[in-house]
Amino acid sequence: MPAKPRALIIGGQFTGTFCARDLKKKFYVTVVDAKEYFEYTPGVLRAYVKPCHLDALTFTLQPVLERSMGVKFIWGEVKSLNGAEKYAEIKPIFASTTDKVGFDYCVICSGCNFGPFKPMGESLWFPTVHEEARKISDWAHIDERFIEGRRRHVLEEFHKLRDLHEKKATCLIVGAGFIGVEWATEIEYFFPDVQLTIIDALPRCLGPLPDSAADYCSAYMNAVGIKEFYDCKYDAKSDDFWKKIE
Repeated sequence: MPAKPRALIIGGQFTGTFCARDLKKKFYVTVVDAKEYFEYTPGVLRAYVKPCHLDALTFTLQPVLERSMGVKFIWGEVKSLNGAEKYAEIKPIFASTTDKVGFDYCVICSGCNFGPFKPMGESLWFPTVHEEARKISDWAHIDERFIEGRRRHVLEEFHKLRDLHEKKATCLIVGAGFIGVEWATEIEYFFPDVQLTIIDALPRCLGPLPDSAADYCSAYMNAVGIKEFYDCKYDAKSDDFWKKIE
């Protein structure tokens, strides 16, 4: 019987773990991820306002992948990928040099970062785990490759929100897509003394979603006192902009 081919999966989140599960019967599967844990990213906004919720969103990858699923897990960062010679250079978490890991097939499931104002797309919604990104991170003092580092970051943001609540401060949320609307309503529910305003350049919230969803969310935000401004482009240097959203 011929040996099974080797499959290297880069990224151990949704797609990576699904691929590992489906391929393990016909391939020798190795999963590599720069952090030690899985995180259910769509739920992370609740964790910032209720830190204990992080436990419901995360688990460490090694026990699940190696003990339960029966594939190999490498906790490290892929530094380069050579498709012609079929190997990846991986820097393990506790090493200062890279290892070459060969493969017959490689599946890239590393996702993306989309923070538009940061050079490497950093945002609160994803942990900052790659070596070069951590050098210029706004929270470089925290190592989010570790689950406890991620927890520390969540707690720091929670305390910032609590301080805003205690000061009865104002908060502007730019972007009224589903993330912006969820963020505004989470803050309002857990920190009701924060005075919230949400804006968007589109004519209503939840741009690509049905009108009924937008109407529902807009009615809710209006009922709880979240100010809304649409057809309104963010321009921090414009006096007219600030007057418009007062």
